[in-house]
Amino acid sequence: MTEQAKVPAIRFAGFTDPWEQRKLGDYVVVSTAKNADGRFNKEDVLSVSGEYGIVNQIAFQGRSFAGSSVLNYGIVNTGDIVYTKSPLNSNPYGIIKVNKGIPGIVSTLYAVYRPQDNVHTNFIQVYFEQHERMNNYMHPLVNKGAKNDMKVTAENALKGVVTFPSREEQVIISEFFDRLDSLITLHQRKYDKLVVFKKSMLEKMFPKDGESVPEIRFAGFTDPWEQRKLGEIVSIGAGAPPSAFSAGNFLYVKVDDLNESSHFQFDSAQRVDANTAVKPIRKGSIIFAKRGAAILGNKVRVLGKTAYIDTNMMALEPRGVDADFLWLFINQTGLYRIADTSTIPQINNKHIEPYPVDIPNMAEQQAIGTFFSRLDDLITLHQRKLELLQNIKKSLLDKMFV
Repeated sequence: MTEQAKVPAIRFAGFTDPWEQRKLGDYVVVSTAKNADGRFNKEDVLSVSGEYGIVNQIAFQGRSFAGSSVLNYGIVNTGDIVYTKSPLNSNPYGIIKVNKGIPGIVSTLYAVYRPQDNVHTNFIQVYFEQHERMNNYMHPLVNKGAKNDMKVTAENALKGVVTFPSREEQVIISEFFDRLDSLITLHQRKYDKLVVFKKSMLEKMFPKDGESVPEIRFAGFTDPWEQRKLGEIVSIGAGAPPSAFSAGNFLYVKVDDLNESSHFQFDSAQRVDANTAVKPIRKGSIIFAKRGAAILGNKVRVLGKTAYIDTNMMALEPRGVDADFLWLFINQTGLYRIADTSTIPQINNKHIEPYPVDIPNMAEQQAIGTFFSRLDDLITLHQRKLELLQNIKKSLLDKMFV
């Protein structure tokens, strides 16, 4: 590696020296401290999570997985580094994390290291957080056993080469990523809270079984909700095979096009000719698969514009009911409750038409629909901010390291 190649694409002002290639063992040493005196017990056992780092096993997983004795477990002090000798989804050779919490113990399946004075311990975790960097480092050092376990000693795991800057630059980089992680966590919590809040409000703003009014209502609405049949408030639309169309300007939606967006935007749908006897599905209609596993997954979408659907799909066009309210009802109910799931899940007119629906008057429908539509927009906003921050971090983990 040339001197020029030892400089990252992005770095903080004031740092110009090339990064140095050395073995990881020059920065950390194996810790041999054991819990022989029993100062720690099963409540102090730690686990290593790819997403959350080093965590208390009981607090994180709800129980202890420790053996009958923890006297041979390794002691992990605050600032110690732990290497997991077990494969994870994106890290087939394990992961390396720093204990940022209180001291505890880990089983012999983990290797524990103490940082030297020439390394900032949090930089070790940031450095190995990029999956590719971690995998490339460990791959030459690890042999996998027949049970997919790691055949590598704590000492051998330190024989790989890393490229680090001065300790001063390590500190600056580590502090930057700590702040970025805090911001990501903040938006993750906001997003999670909104999702939980929506779930709670969906339960409280629709009547429970056997009741005619919900627990929470908007001011001014006091009338009981009316029970109707689903077939009375929707028109059922059918699909047609691709052979009924030719290339043109209208969109033809297939089951595979049902992506994760609640409002279908036709990112992958093909275009077809409108010169056909088949009736198009109008904008605002709810579309879904009428057979197969997609029913159990409740893959329901709202059409953003007029389109055609294939023969494996159905559509519900609102008729005398607010479209947003209908969307909420279908998602709150779940298609699997309407469908026949005795063999292969399927749904057709005979399942839809008689299904009971509790609905308020149109004004209350619109108020509820608008409320949840705005809540969905807020959830989407935080989700996009979260994804943006995660993508920024992913990019910087590449560009700020050699």
